Amino acid sequence: MEQDYVIVTDSTANLPVHMISENGIRVLPLSYYVDGQKYQGYLQGENIDLSSFYARMREKKEITTSPVSMAAAKELFESLLQDGKDIFYIAFSSSLSETFFTVSMVLEKLKLKYPDRKLYAVDTLAAALGEGLLVHYCIENRKNGMSIDDNANWLLHHRLKLCHWFTVDDLFFLKRGGRISAATAFVGTTLNIKPIMHVDNDGKLVQVSMVQGRKKSLDTLVEHMKNSVLEPENQVIYVSHGDCPEDAEYVAKLVKERFPVKEVMTGILDPVIGAHSGPGTIALFFLGQER
Repeated sequence: MEQDYVIVTDSTANLPVHMISENGIRVLPLSYYVDGQKYQGYLQGENIDLSSFYARMREKKEITTSPVSMAAAKELFESLLQDGKDIFYIAFSSSLSETFFTVSMVLEKLKLKYPDRKLYAVDTLAAALGEGLLVHYCIENRKNGMSIDDNANWLLHHRLKLCHWFTVDDLFFLKRGGRISAATAFVGTTLNIKPIMHVDNDGKLVQVSMVQGRKKSLDTLVEHMKNSVLEPENQVIYVSHGDCPEDAEYVAKLVKERFPVKEVMTGILDPVIGAHSGPGTIALFFLGQER
């Protein structure tokens, strides 16, 4: 029997619109600003023109981001509680955003006001479609009758199995965000060096290695999957991209050739995360033995 509780996540989970609508998922939008103008990372029922967003990034427009507001979280959660719903909130990594802490404070206050309702907030320590893939599994768990208590525990016990492997094409954006030095960006750009990064057990984006050339960087992501993937025949694999669909399809094709996976889904990267990694970002997400 399907359980009657609402799954809430952030716009950074980058979920496809059809998955949101078909499963009654509620989304808290983070915000981004282009030359001072504010935009929402997601608006229920609306598609955002992400190609236009990445075009502005390529023009090196000034782009900043901000977490979910306390007011927006309170409005959404209180409306669900007034409808008699229990809430399972699946959050963007607390090491990359203040959103989890903001929402947790709201939920703690609401627990006092609605003592008969169940309210769970779990930090995925994940980002982008890594967060989204964990939401996908929690949706499947709920469809299979898993209770809200067991689903929250499942997520806590499996979140560090969710592997994220990233590369970027233009080091300018990592330099602008303070993740690499100007000297490293200059040398890397001159020599066509590409970073290989992942999200670690603390939910932080860290650099693991550097390789020469774009194709080599994409091949390396799949090599990391080879080294740690767990039961690929039972998995849906996610690939996200910063407005470079051909490269995403190349990685998806490699995955399909090398592993007997159930499905590979590709999608353009959420603007709040894309603002920090830039056009040309490619990320590969799967369940592994460890991150």
